[in-house]
Amino acid sequence: MSLLDRPHHDGSPLYLADEAPELGSSVVVRVRTSGRDPVSRIWLRTTYDAEPTYHPMAARQPGWWEGELPVHNPVTHYRFLIERADGSQAWLTGVGEQHWDVSDAFDFKVVTYPPAPDWARDGVVYQIFPDRFARSSAADERPTPAWATPAGWDDTVVFEGTDPRTPTQFFGGDLDGIVAHLDHIAEVGADIVYTTPVFPGESNHRYNASTFDHVDDLLGGDAAYQRLSTAIHQRGWRLLGDLTANHTGDTHEWFRRAQGGGPTRDWYYFRPDGGYETWMGHHTLPKLDHTNEDLRRAMIEGPDSVVARWLRQPYDVDGWRIDVANMTGRLGAIDVNHRVARILRATAAEQREDPLVIGEHNHDAFHDIDGDGWHGTMNYAGFSWPVWSWLRAEQTDARPFGRPVAVPRRPGGLIRKSLDGWRARFGWRASTQSWSILSSHDSARIRTLVRDPATHRVAAGLQFTLPGVPMLFAGDEIGLEGVNGEDGRRPMPWHRPEGWDRVTLATYGALSRLRREHVALRRGGLRWAHVGDDELVFLREHPEETLLVAVRRAAGPAIPLDLPAGAALLDHEDFAGELPAAAGPAIRIWQLASP
Repeated sequence: MSLLDRPHHDGSPLYLADEAPELGSSVVVRVRTSGRDPVSRIWLRTTYDAEPTYHPMAARQPGWWEGELPVHNPVTHYRFLIERADGSQAWLTGVGEQHWDVSDAFDFKVVTYPPAPDWARDGVVYQIFPDRFARSSAADERPTPAWATPAGWDDTVVFEGTDPRTPTQFFGGDLDGIVAHLDHIAEVGADIVYTTPVFPGESNHRYNASTFDHVDDLLGGDAAYQRLSTAIHQRGWRLLGDLTANHTGDTHEWFRRAQGGGPTRDWYYFRPDGGYETWMGHHTLPKLDHTNEDLRRAMIEGPDSVVARWLRQPYDVDGWRIDVANMTGRLGAIDVNHRVARILRATAAEQREDPLVIGEHNHDAFHDIDGDGWHGTMNYAGFSWPVWSWLRAEQTDARPFGRPVAVPRRPGGLIRKSLDGWRARFGWRASTQSWSILSSHDSARIRTLVRDPATHRVAAGLQFTLPGVPMLFAGDEIGLEGVNGEDGRRPMPWHRPEGWDRVTLATYGALSRLRREHVALRRGGLRWAHVGDDELVFLREHPEETLLVAVRRAAGPAIPLDLPAGAALLDHEDFAGELPAAAGPAIRIWQLASP
């Protein structure tokens, strides 16, 4: 059978009637099958307090089976048992059809907890590293702090971890500089501005906060943050903060008092010898102890906490990205991570009607994102690594993020398996609420990894058409480079627009516009139509429309597909039964006619 003939189910509206049903209710689930596939019976298998139960599905209109899933647990797992006319059997799980008995690890799931807010799922995130984005005129009047190594806007970024200047090189970008360039962000098509930390810290990244009580004066202080928030919200956009709930800086007022034997000493993990636990051995980042009630009240719980204060007026932040969320509340045998996530999200919900709480996690976030804690994750595992592995150049200076060996180069079939596996592992809803990332302040730039501008645009195409929320690191849209995260934090060259990749900028704008205009790209399901070493072709299906997306990493011949005709949504020909041949990397998107 072709991929289009295989049985299919996912968590989108075409297949799951309610993505957040009430506990104790039931929800309609559907399976699509092909007339060329002799399916005779299907059972829905779920678990009732961890005990398997089976529920027969009914054949409805041709090609569709329907059943009722009892929602007995807050996170309800399910799969399908398929029997064919010849007596053969197969399981249908989140990774597709399996012809042997498999574990529940990749079962579908439905979650009764409220989903992420619509604005967070339907938007496009633009990440800004404030020190390198833009300087206002006021920045020239501020003295350079003693910890900093001053740099001019065109100076080469120091980026090696062994160089002590890497965290201290100071370019002096500020928040009013961001305000001055909101029109550029609008051209990109983003509507969620996420800045890395704005609290004072003796580094250019500010992840070593010295206080959470005010915004760094080097960025313009509290007043500048208010101006930024006002300007963003006047456009109907949203603003996200960045919070280190796992640690503070060693110059933080809490830690200074703790070192002196003050009441905050139990907020950290001090050892008998006077040492203390840190983030990954960095002495400047002492780790917080979330088993301490007073620390939780100060940091994450209640209206007087750090989490709550900045979500209210006059700052009006719409939510938080939580730094190293995977490690927060975890140390050896201690694990209160889920408790921290639940408390933090509940605190945010007490302050705002529709806050977002996204957790940083660069590998398997499965245990942390299917409940009432983080809405989703920065999806390096389930999006970035598969896409990087498909599109990396044969020769590249880009360094791997978090691994000791280079990003591999893999064929399309393995990429499909990786994308499907991680989506099944996380669950459909959590995956679609997570951020799809090509570059961030922690990784090499996508342009450096792929080298070729056309391949970069293919990567952007996948970022905007696969399930998930696109997150751009400022500068990706104009082709900025960087061999690792620190090198990727190069200042935005506002004064040298002649060096910008205008074609790529226009591509990001066009993709953002398509995602905003087509619900299938935001909320539709994903069904594979064709996968080759150099081609990924898939459908995004929604009750209102079906889109066909064809992505190539290399030149290739035409490919016939048994699908209805389609109107081109980008600058290319219409679809008429076959994918056109391509002379090189390319992305094409069509809106298919109703069958």
